[in-house]
Amino acid sequence: MPRIPLFDPEVMTPEQERVYRDVVNGPRARLVGPLRAALHRPELADRWQRFGEILRYGTSLPEHLNELAILVVARRWTAQLEWSIHADAALRAGLAAEIVEALRVGEPPVFHDQDAYDVHEFARTLQQTGDVDEEVYQRVWQRWGEVGAVELSSVVGYYTLVAMTLNVHRIPVPGGERPLASAAGPVRRLVELPEATLGATAEMTKTAG
Repeated sequence: MPRIPLFDPEVMTPEQERVYRDVVNGPRARLVGPLRAALHRPELADRWQRFGEILRYGTSLPEHLNELAILVVARRWTAQLEWSIHADAALRAGLAAEIVEALRVGEPPVFHDQDAYDVHEFARTLQQTGDVDEEVYQRVWQRWGEVGAVELSSVVGYYTLVAMTLNVHRIPVPGGERPLASAAGPVRRLVELPEATLGATAEMTKTAG
């Protein structure tokens, strides 16, 4: 059960309804996530939805890699709704199903291209240590430039805010499914994410370069 009231368009204030209409008429097309909580402060929800739209739909990263970074955050925080939405989006964007499943069950994902490995490790280490290894950072910077490096760190930060908001206010998953295992005990715990590995194709490409 959610901890706070979740809005129905029929009982919104004019300010809340304006933000709601912007969301459902935009690329999201529905209101199911943390904006259901943020609408308690319409000015916050308005800025939030515009910021999130850039980081989900408008970065320099390929869509499947943008979604990969989001999945790392969702798994770290056991954010059920975030995972449910973005696992589907990642698969539609072309992220391999075996990568999504490895992340879901907490196994080390095996990547066969350097870019995907680097995005995963950038997001994973930033989540778990608050920083990114220099080699990984430099490869991301060389691949996507200053803009891409800033965008990727912003994606990780933004979706951490999303995950925390979903968890603390108990925003429900439509249909009630819980695709991620919850930690035992009354308090949600952060999941330790295993380091990814590089498959043979990526290693050959790296050596050849």
